[in-house]
Amino acid sequence: MSTKLSDQLFVALQHVLPQHTLSRVVGRLAASETPWIKDAFIRNFAKKFDIDMSDAQEQELTAFASFNDFFTRALKPDARPIDSGDNTLVSPADGVVSECGKIENGQLMQAKGQYFSLHSLLGAQPELTDTFANGSFATIYLSPRDYHRVHMPFGGTLRKAIYVPGDLFSVNGVTAQLVPGLFSRNERLVCVFDTPKGPVALILVGAMIVAGIETVWGGQVCPLSKDIVVSQFDRAGRSPSVKLAKGAEMGRFKLGSTAIVVTPKDASEWIDGFSAGTPVRMGEVIGAFNDSTELSSDA
Repeated sequence: MSTKLSDQLFVALQHVLPQHTLSRVVGRLAASETPWIKDAFIRNFAKKFDIDMSDAQEQELTAFASFNDFFTRALKPDARPIDSGDNTLVSPADGVVSECGKIENGQLMQAKGQYFSLHSLLGAQPELTDTFANGSFATIYLSPRDYHRVHMPFGGTLRKAIYVPGDLFSVNGVTAQLVPGLFSRNERLVCVFDTPKGPVALILVGAMIVAGIETVWGGQVCPLSKDIVVSQFDRAGRSPSVKLAKGAEMGRFKLGSTAIVVTPKDASEWIDGFSAGTPVRMGEVIGAFNDSTELSSDA
């Protein structure tokens, strides 16, 4: 399939733009609580992206303290029912499936003809690469109009959180097709949870104009530093325990991005019909652990 010149120019521009500076400047504006700034920002954004506020807990646009407050808005308590199946994995976010499937030869599919490294995605942590080698993955893209809190696909206890610095390319379909290794080169947060069915990784990938990534246990995480930062939450009690139920909020994006779910080899299967282009809503079933999956969290 030929690539449009406009798409090529869009990606080329991102290579020369000061990605981090631009994103942080927009981040400051998005955090502004000055009424005329935040109200104009919110109204224009809501109109441009046709934001549906019917599920939002607060529906009056001028009631939000800042654009960030609006963008990471809470939903009504019953807006996203969480599937309660003992073995089911639920979508961590509202969005569209970019790609999903098996990890083969240490590579995940990014787009047709494009792959990226599991080892790089996980912050070059050898033990995690071994844990999830030949496993399964699902990449979910959150568009600007989507709900932007990220939730647990399965209940678990946080073992490790790895901040990985990187680029801030856009993560839409065009850049996924044209930027090699997009998800393993962008800034991201890798979270590994121990669950009754074994380890599950949930990776939050930053993007152009994403002012930050937050977690419920640590607040603002990205941007953090120029180096990989590993936070250990082990079972020996040296760090506070972070236990989150299935469907519980674990983090949020300040502007749109991507969430990736990764499970070990033979641990789970995606449901029929779950494939690239499938729209998903947080809390609905996207897969299930295999009946033979051992109750283990060793890795």
